[in-house]
Amino acid sequence: MTTGFTDIHSHGGGGFSFSDPNPDHIAKALATHRAHGTTTQIASLVTEPLDVLKAQIKNLLPFALDGSIAGIHLEGPYLSSAKCGAHDPKLLREPKLDEIKELIDAGQGHIRMVTIAPELPGALAAIELLRDLGVTVAIGHSNATEAEAKSAISAGATVVTHMFNALPELDHRTGTITNALLIDPDIYFEIILDGVHVNHSAVELLLQLAPGRIILVTDAMSAAGGIDGDYTIGDLAVKVKKGIATLASNGSLAGSTLTMDAAYNRFVNEFKVSPEAAQSAAIDLGKKALGI
Repeated sequence: MTTGFTDIHSHGGGGFSFSDPNPDHIAKALATHRAHGTTTQIASLVTEPLDVLKAQIKNLLPFALDGSIAGIHLEGPYLSSAKCGAHDPKLLREPKLDEIKELIDAGQGHIRMVTIAPELPGALAAIELLRDLGVTVAIGHSNATEAEAKSAISAGATVVTHMFNALPELDHRTGTITNALLIDPDIYFEIILDGVHVNHSAVELLLQLAPGRIILVTDAMSAAGGIDGDYTIGDLAVKVKKGIATLASNGSLAGSTLTMDAAYNRFVNEFKVSPEAAQSAAIDLGKKALGI
């Protein structure tokens, strides 16, 4: 089995989340993904109040310092309420530079990526600040126009958080963020290759338009490597049935139960991607995108 995978977007596994205050639980989540071949792990955190996020970052610092994780990804709170997915819309915020500096300072150099919706007031200045601080900016959970997305890319955004998910459809008349992303020659695209989040033809489209720029990620929640049942993401209730995680409140997808070995195997076997290209997508490009 190919091992040494890089996963730049994962929230937990083995029944536990990376937001858990108990270090033993964080360690068990990491061990679950290591058992499936992931050796370079970014710990992703969902939208929370700022004081809670800072506490969660602090709890992850020992794992960053000893190399158990390669850094932290803040997937929020600077997201669009129209495309919030499994993020609590009541907790979403407009980006403010002083708040962002506080979060980055809390990470002591270990915040590697932040996801921002480009249409939010203050988003472009936030993207520029993060770029200048050496933090990779991903755009996602967004209902931005084509022009707003292009401005975000010009400001320094380089990655798309789980392409096609929590984004508008391609619009041949007015143009959306999705239009801008699909024609950009440099952006990296996260893809959740679990057979649920993105259908076959959409992956094929991306393979044709952006060969060599697809990053396989799991967006795994706590049920990854575990069993069906009741879970949470943040404070939101999640039901997992037949390996598919959805919010109990409205049925929206709430992350995945994917592991990187399964994503890699699907890429090779279903999409006939060469082992070399699949290894690049599952190992190398995530490191390149985040500078790790």
